[in-house]
Parts: sequence; structure tokens; C-alpha cells
Amino acid sequence: MPAESRNRMGWLDWTLLVVLSVLWGGSFFFTKIALAALPPLTLVLLRVGIAALALLLFFLLSGGSMRTFLRIPGALICMGLLNNVIPFSLLSWGQVHITGSLASILNAFVPVFTILLAHFLTHDEKMTVNKVAGVGLGVSGVVLMVGSSALEGIGPAFLGMLACLGATLAYAFATIYGKRFRELGVRPIAVASGQVCMSTAMMIPIVMVVDRPWNLGFPPLDVTISVVMLGILSTALAYILFFRILSSGGATNMSLVALLIPASAMLLGVGILGEQIHDRDLAGLGLIVSGLVCMDGRVFRRGRLAGHYRGTSSTSK
Repeated sequence: MPAESRNRMGWLDWTLLVVLSVLWGGSFFFTKIALAALPPLTLVLLRVGIAALALLLFFLLSGGSMRTFLRIPGALICMGLLNNVIPFSLLSWGQVHITGSLASILNAFVPVFTILLAHFLTHDEKMTVNKVAGVGLGVSGVVLMVGSSALEGIGPAFLGMLACLGATLAYAFATIYGKRFRELGVRPIAVASGQVCMSTAMMIPIVMVVDRPWNLGFPPLDVTISVVMLGILSTALAYILFFRILSSGGATNMSLVALLIPASAMLLGVGILGEQIHDRDLAGLGLIVSGLVCMDGRVFRRGRLAGHYRGTSSTSK
């Protein structure tokens, strides 16, 4: 079967992609609510811990074996650090100082970092003209959003933005590092469940030393619900949908979720939390989205193909 046909998105794939964007967009919403009563690192531990229980149960019920984790513990630890511990911690800390809507916009910068790193760290994903132009637009969008804060000095909001950008860099490294699991012959659900289990193990001693959670009071109901939703929906279920779409639609189609997450997060943040969206944030988002479309390249390929068909039709007449 040709690769193009194998990676074609059906209506179910598109539906799941929209659902996934809402789940991941909702993570910024749930995080903002939970941070009202929980320290960032404790929140990360609860998030990965709940997700680990849910994904491990799903993995075992689907025929998985714990021996899989024992075969590749080092790789799962690295993936847990890059894909969970570092980015979740940075995003949670960043959202203490900026809105979830702005954090979600900055999160759309992940494909830009991924393309830059892939050029130097892989042999089969080198830069093209479209990708260079897309990176330029994406960087311009981020500069537009953080520029005014930078002029005001290194304040909490500026540091919060830098933390969120640091999280996107970790996600980019995780995307590249995650390719090795296919070569190792490890099922995607095993990677997902293994990495959150390792992340939970790494976060426990950190939280015990830094936050001392036994001194924290029991969180209110809305915070408790948000933490559970963050672990079950925005982490465990999101990973299951992610790998389902990746297997049928391919990595390029999967990357389109980056265009949808900010919209979902902003709708939740503005509509329910009353967050403010500034004109420069929307303009920055527009530049980042334009950069992603440019890097994807399908719009230009389809335009050239349509022009070719029109030219062929005119010649035949």
C-alpha cells in the first residue's frame, strides 16, 4: 500500500484529532485551576501518578507484560525526563506567572524546535526552504509575544514565558528521541505507560524534598477534580488517542494538533476562567500557525498540483 494512502486521514481520525486537541488544550485549563492550591511539582507528581495507574492498567489488560519495561529501563527513563518530568514541571511553574492561554500559544512552538533539532540530530529530516521560512515565522511570533515583557525587564511573566519555551524544547528532544522505540520493537502503549511510570518514580523523591506534601492541606473539590481530569483525560487518554492517530494518520497529520490546541485552551481560559488575550498574543499565534503551515508544505504542494492539472487541461484543449 502506498505511504500516501496508508497515512490518509478518515473522518474518525479527524474527529479524534479534534478531541485530542481539546484534551491537551484542557491540560492548561486544569493546571491553572489546580495551581490555586497545589505547588507545581506536587501537581506534576499527581498528574503522572494518576496517568501511570490508568495507562498501566490499560497496558496490562491489552496483553502487555511488565518484562517490557525491564528490557529498556534506560530508554524509558530518558523519555520520561524529556516528555514528562521536565516539560510538565516547566509548564506548571510557568503557568503560575502567565495565563494558560498564553502558555498554550507558546506550546505551539514545539514543531519549530523539532525541525531545528532534527536537522542536526537526524540524517533523514534535513531543513528545506519551506521549513526555514516556517521557523522564521514561528520565531517572529514568539518574539512578538515576549518582546514587550523583555523590554520591561526580567520579571515573573517573562520568566514564565521562558519556562514554557523550555518545555517546548524538551518536547522537541522527546519527539526525536522517541523514534528509537520503533527500532527497539516496543509497542507505543508500552512506551506511553512505561514513561509515565518512570516519571512518577523520578518525581516522588523530588516532591518529598522540595514540597513536603504532608504539610499541605487537602485541596478543595474543584482542584481535586481538575487533578483527576488532568491525569485521566489530558494525559492517559490523550496518549492513547495520540498513538491511535499516529498509527493511522502518520506523523505529519498528527502534527496538525499543534494548530488546534491553542484554540481549545483559549476558549476554555477566556470562557470559564476569564483570562485576558491581548492583540499581540493573537498576532503571535497567527505567525506561529503560518509558520507551521509553511513547514508542513502541503498547501504549496496542492497549489502546484492544481496548477499542473490546469495547465495540462489547457494544453489538451
